[in-house]
Parts: sequence; structure tokens; C-alpha cells
Amino acid sequence: MRIVAVSDSHGDFYHLNRVIELEPDADCFLFLGDRKKELDDIRCLYPDKVILSVRGNCDLSCDDKDTDIFIKDSRTIVFTHGHLYNAKKTKDELLQLGKRKHADMVLYGHTHIPDILYRDGIYLVNPGSIGMPKNGGPTYAVIDFTPEQLVPVIKPLKD
Repeated sequence: MRIVAVSDSHGDFYHLNRVIELEPDADCFLFLGDRKKELDDIRCLYPDKVILSVRGNCDLSCDDKDTDIFIKDSRTIVFTHGHLYNAKKTKDELLQLGKRKHADMVLYGHTHIPDILYRDGIYLVNPGSIGMPKNGGPTYAVIDFTPEQLVPVIKPLKD
């Protein structure tokens, strides 16, 4: 199984659509906030894709949850935007969230900087930003499920 995580598109429909085009075999797309309008457009273009999302700090009129959980094959992934967990200053609150939810992975955005950290048996993964990257070009994350583990990778978004 393959999950693709994207965050912080901030109005960049082109790059959001490009991720969908580059990952046609993904089983699920997780959007980590700050993108309401363009995600609605993507859902209209790809009605057969499984697209789950959470609200970011810029999604003021959005009805999405702040944090959600994806469970598949005994693996638990918590996904959130990160602003409610102090993601720009520390990863401790995200790690505690993962522990409370018995998660294998916490996906978050908000910082616009891609990162993968494995701590206390939990992956903390930030796919970076496709719309306003702060550390290089636009990026997204791919998480492959194997029988033994989750394998997260950050990918550059190529045009």
C-alpha cells in the first residue's frame, strides 16, 4: 500500500495536481492543511481518489478536523497540520500525540520544511510544502507499507 502526504499548498493548484499525476498508483492521499480551495477542485477532478484532509491554520472556514487517524494493516498514522502542536518550535508535542494514539507515524505540516525523524518507535514526518517551500523546492512524502514496517520518503516535486 502507498500513501502520499502533501501539505501547505497555499493556493498552488498546479503543484497539488502535479502530485496526483506523479503518483497515480497511490492508494490514499493525505492533505495536511492550508489549501481549502485547491483541494476542493482536486476532489472534483479525481472523484475516485481517496483523499483525506485536516484543517490548517489558514483554513478558517474549513469543516475538516484538526487531527485525524488513518489505520490500515495494523498500522496507525495520525495526521495533523501541526500548528496546534507547536510544530515550529518542537517535535515533543507531536511525539506525545503519537504516543497517546498508539501511532506508528505522525504526519504534520505547518513548518514548510521537509523532515523525517524516528523517535521512541514513532516516525514524525513533515512532507514540506508544495506551495511555499522554505528549504529548497516543493516536496511531498510517500509512505509505503510493507508487512514489516512503514517506509517514509520525501520526494522533490518535479515539473
